[in-house]
Amino acid sequence: MVTINYAFREISCKIVYYGPGLSGKTTNLQYVHERVPAKSRGDLISLATEADRTLYFDFLPISVGDIAGFATKFQLYTVPGQVFYNATRKLVLRGVDGIVFVADSQRSKMDENVESLTNMYENLKENGIDINDMPIVIQYNKRDLPDVVPIEELERELNPHQYPYTEAVAVKGSGVFDTLKRITKIVLEHTKKKTSVGSPAGQTGGSEDEPVGVTGGASLSSTPVSGIPTETSSPATAPKPDSGPVPRMRPVPPPEQPAAQPQPTEHATPVQSPVDTAMEAPAASTPSSPPPPSSQPSTSARAIYAPQRSLRVRSRKHRSLFSRLFGWLFGR
Repeated sequence: MVTINYAFREISCKIVYYGPGLSGKTTNLQYVHERVPAKSRGDLISLATEADRTLYFDFLPISVGDIAGFATKFQLYTVPGQVFYNATRKLVLRGVDGIVFVADSQRSKMDENVESLTNMYENLKENGIDINDMPIVIQYNKRDLPDVVPIEELERELNPHQYPYTEAVAVKGSGVFDTLKRITKIVLEHTKKKTSVGSPAGQTGGSEDEPVGVTGGASLSSTPVSGIPTETSSPATAPKPDSGPVPRMRPVPPPEQPAAQPQPTEHATPVQSPVDTAMEAPAASTPSSPPPPSSQPSTSARAIYAPQRSLRVRSRKHRSLFSRLFGWLFGR
């Protein structure tokens, strides 16, 4: 499945070279590795025996440049040709985006071609891949040998689904890049039908890798590497990256400032308590004549004294204040 990384703006496609043993699968990758510029390819990783028989797989990553503003990379794999490595074949086919079936054109290899092609269909089915929805190109290799089957007979025996085909001589490089160009073009066209590179519709958050199936408005075009003829339909406009929804920011409360403390001055008037204020009130009304003595405290004195019964006197200052108050109220 084509992987689209919106964070790094990359498209990654997986192409598998399938076929019987010694049909030329590894030879195709070796020639591509030799001819593609070093800046556009990675290292060719090959696990093979002394007789050049692939044990596990061959792997070659190549870059085909930017497509609609996305760096496009193809990962080329091969499968082991021997039948007893079927588990490995099935494993390599997982997540495949396109297949090149390399058939040996010699008449003595026809049975092996049919067996390998049938095995490929079975492994695709076991991996849940529809062969009618899979880009496949058939390469008829070794066309320079004397005892080769005519193309018409090969098409009748190996290509009932009418897949695109190419003729090749992989050891000489003939038809190698034609095959690669054909499969990459079909894969990109197939991807174009399922996804559009650009602003992914319905995408939320900052996802890293996205499989195909996201709809949008941009289009794909094929831009092969150096050595592959250019195939472009129309100039693609690089889409603007989706900035995504604006994140909500929590309002930051302003820092609390300490309350300003009154600065004492030399002539500042001392703050009076409610008791002091109530005590000075009758003196302001009649400053020259104090109120007549009475055996019972007045109503105003009760009003002043009653709320203070529950106060807890904790300091000498308050004790002295209440002593003067009682002496003024009841001592006369």
